[in-house]
Amino acid sequence: MREIAFIKQNKEKWLEFENVRSNNEKKSPDEIADLHIKIMNDLAYAQSFYPKSKVVDYLNKLAKSSFSNVYHSKRQQKNSILYFFFDTVPLMVYKHRKFIYLSFIFFAICFTVGLISTFNDETFARQILGNDYIDETLENIESGDALAIYKGGSNWGSFIGILDNNIRVGLNMFLSGLFIGIGTGFYIIYNGIMVAVFQAFFYQQNTLFDSLKGIWIHGVYEIFAMIIEAAAGYIIGASILFPKSLKRLQSFKIGLREAFIIFLSTIPFTITAAFLEGYVTRFSNSMPTIVCFAIIFFCLITISYYYLIFPFKVASKHAIR
Repeated sequence: MREIAFIKQNKEKWLEFENVRSNNEKKSPDEIADLHIKIMNDLAYAQSFYPKSKVVDYLNKLAKSSFSNVYHSKRQQKNSILYFFFDTVPLMVYKHRKFIYLSFIFFAICFTVGLISTFNDETFARQILGNDYIDETLENIESGDALAIYKGGSNWGSFIGILDNNIRVGLNMFLSGLFIGIGTGFYIIYNGIMVAVFQAFFYQQNTLFDSLKGIWIHGVYEIFAMIIEAAAGYIIGASILFPKSLKRLQSFKIGLREAFIIFLSTIPFTITAAFLEGYVTRFSNSMPTIVCFAIIFFCLITISYYYLIFPFKVASKHAIR
């Protein structure tokens, strides 16, 4: 599209926001948010196709002003937390959905490598999981309780310890993006292979069903959140490597802020996973199988919907393509 046609097509929208900014026109917070998103889309388009044009500077000023209006309007709402999780996060996930897909694909590749390696090398599981874990688990399997290792300690103590570990892992995934995403890649390689080795080991010991029934009660949220956190790390890395028409520092600041929003969205799932591991997984043997798998499928459906389907619904509501 020629620049003149682009301006002609969108100027009414820009003038509409100018009127809102000068208080000549009153709009609800949701309407202001819609305008902000449209202006951001126009800015991104202009930066890509008319990088040296004055329209980029104009839209930059509008975008900064629209963000201030959105923040001011939404900050006054009582349900600002709900707005964050049900509007801001889905839109950010939609914007960066390619990185989330990339994270899933890379994790799947690493998982496959872990499976193949375990089945082709008898010592591989010990190299990844450690001799102590393998020996203790083998003893537990012989005694008839393959998941006994998850039943030690108090419920509360286990919950706190697991939560601390999972948040540390998530932060490492996220912050390793500062190393142009390479650090995040290493974490995914290790964790993807480890999860595969873990499941392959139980399969080799004829206790796969017990492991699926118990471990994935908390594992669905835990692993899914880890993959999303890795995607946040990739966003940071990409903002450094591919600033496009922006200055590298400016691109980095935007990427870091948007990646942090996505990272924050995983915290409730991480907390829930720790709770399930500390309070529910330990009872998987005594619980009816149908209850165990009902919990697993509920977790899978809710987190999949939130990150893979809901963002499209929210983007559609805001008329974003």
